[in-house]
Amino acid sequence: VQLQASGGGLVQPGGSLRLSCAASGLTLDNHAIGWFRQIPGKEREGLSCNRNSDGSTYYADSVKGRFTVSRDNAKNAEYLQMNSLKPEDTGVYYCALCRLDLGEYEYDQWGQGTLVTVSS
Repeated sequence: VQLQASGGGLVQPGGSLRLSCAASGLTLDNHAIGWFRQIPGKEREGLSCNRNSDGSTYYADSVKGRFTVSRDNAKNAEYLQMNSLKPEDTGVYYCALCRLDLGEYEYDQWGQGTLVTVSS
C-alpha cells in the first residue's frame, strides 16, 4: 500500500493550491482517506478525514472553510483543494488512511509528502 502526495509548491498568501493523493495497492473508494501536515517544530496536525463509509468528512478547525477534499474514483485519487492560504499553512503535507480512534483521528500508511510554502 502506498499513498503519495503531490502538487505542493510556493504560493502567495491568499492563494490556492490543489494537492493530489495517488494510491497504489488499494482502492480508495473502499477506504477513509485523510490529510495531515507536519510543520517544523510542531506536532503533526490532522487536517481531514474523508470517511467514505458514511459520507462524512472531518476538517480541522484550522482549515475548515478553506480546505476541501474530493475524490475521483475513476482515477483512484484524492484531492485537497486549499484556498485562502496563510503563511502558517506552510509545511509538508501527507495523505494517508485515516480512522477515528477514541475521539481522535489517526493516520496510517502515508508515503512521500509534498512541501507547501506560503510566502510573499
